[in-house]
Amino acid sequence: MPQAPTTLSDEIGIALGNLADAAAAPFTPTLRLGVTGLSRSGKTIFITALIHALLTGGRLPGFAPLTEGRFIGARLAEHPDAGIPRFAYEDHLAALTGKTPVWPESTRKISQLRLVLKFQSKRLFAGMLGPTSLNLDIVDYPGEWLLDLPLLSQSFAQWSASALGRASKPHSNHEAEGFLNALEGLDPETEASDVTAERLAKAFTEYLRLSREDGRALSTLPPGHFLLPGDMEGSPALTFAPLPPPKGPVRSGSLYAMLERRYEAYKALIVRPFFRDHFARLDRQIVLVDTLRALNAGPAAVADLETALTEILGCFRQGENNPLTWLVARRIDRILFAATKADHLHSSSHDRLEAVMNRLVAGAARRAKFAGAETRSIAMAAIRATREGVVDDRGKPHEVIVGTPMAGQMLDGVTYDGKTEIALFPGDLPERPDSLFEDSTPVSLNFLRFVPPQKLDRNAEGSVVLPHIRLDRALDFLLGDKLR
Repeated sequence: MPQAPTTLSDEIGIALGNLADAAAAPFTPTLRLGVTGLSRSGKTIFITALIHALLTGGRLPGFAPLTEGRFIGARLAEHPDAGIPRFAYEDHLAALTGKTPVWPESTRKISQLRLVLKFQSKRLFAGMLGPTSLNLDIVDYPGEWLLDLPLLSQSFAQWSASALGRASKPHSNHEAEGFLNALEGLDPETEASDVTAERLAKAFTEYLRLSREDGRALSTLPPGHFLLPGDMEGSPALTFAPLPPPKGPVRSGSLYAMLERRYEAYKALIVRPFFRDHFARLDRQIVLVDTLRALNAGPAAVADLETALTEILGCFRQGENNPLTWLVARRIDRILFAATKADHLHSSSHDRLEAVMNRLVAGAARRAKFAGAETRSIAMAAIRATREGVVDDRGKPHEVIVGTPMAGQMLDGVTYDGKTEIALFPGDLPERPDSLFEDSTPVSLNFLRFVPPQKLDRNAEGSVVLPHIRLDRALDFLLGDKLR
């Protein structure tokens, strides 16, 4: 899939934004890290854990600048962009470390936060000048917005054909039934009507919502702002739906023409500004993926997730950053795909989860590498909610995870109260990732959501230590080369 198309005004806007970044901190380089993921992938948790680990020098054995003794520390800096909400790090950390820890609220809008990282460079000349600083701008945005970027290269007719084709597939029968019923017998050449447009948009939005529920976990269903409308809820730009093509020429007063105009308004008012002002100015990107949720939902959800990741990655401005053009034409030169919630599996399955992630992004990763960008996949848990144990069953040991399921979680007819700790055998992932696309049945995993860790260690300075799985490796890939 080609990169999202841009206009001359887009490129001018991107260049001006990059120049403004450089002017705001002329003597300290800035690295803009984009953090995103599809629904329930753990974006807020990852960012909170990342910031806390850098501020407190957390247990990060795989983060080379720290283990080599060159990482001096980090501090929160003044918010760099007056037009973007600040990531509420302190509120999220308080939720995770309070008397009764709870998971923080998920990402619903774009936010940003700046850290200043100080380190001793290994480079001969830079090291002679003393400690070096780097501004790290962390940009958090809903993964649903990523799903919209492919729309920039699609007409209303193309998007409608794709959306209606997906809605008509057997695995979408339940979710799409209401929307398809609303379309039945409707002539796209009928007169434009706000009432009809609103009725169709409501039915289509409900279809999108149902498709994202746990039992389905479908991913490739834009527009993303339909489920996160914000201040534009109810506006014409968010009140459209796919339609079959008319039999003849499109009349300007027809329903089809009306929804086509609204679709183009959606791209112009929402999708393109996001791409221009935020997405196209990133240097590094981590894409968090709740892979286990898709595996539990079955092969259709797994294949759908693969399609979503391929389409999303096709929109990244990938490649090496040229020092001569970096100020006006940034490229994402490193992309990390993270299969989250690795703490829901025993460590013996973590490499298999990583292999599944590699399989899901294989095509997109090849294209990124060809463009000059480096990619990597990892299985991780930014905050570990379980620990591991062994249960003896009639003399046979079973590797289990131990944790407290969230209130209302159900398994084998048991509903948990959010207070009772259990030992759970989570199941095994297949040795061969390709089997996930070939078999007609879902992987047999015992998948539950767990409460955050209730008892946290503290370091020598009295700061809480958030347990994790491979967060250090993620940091090293995303930041390590910039702290040399």
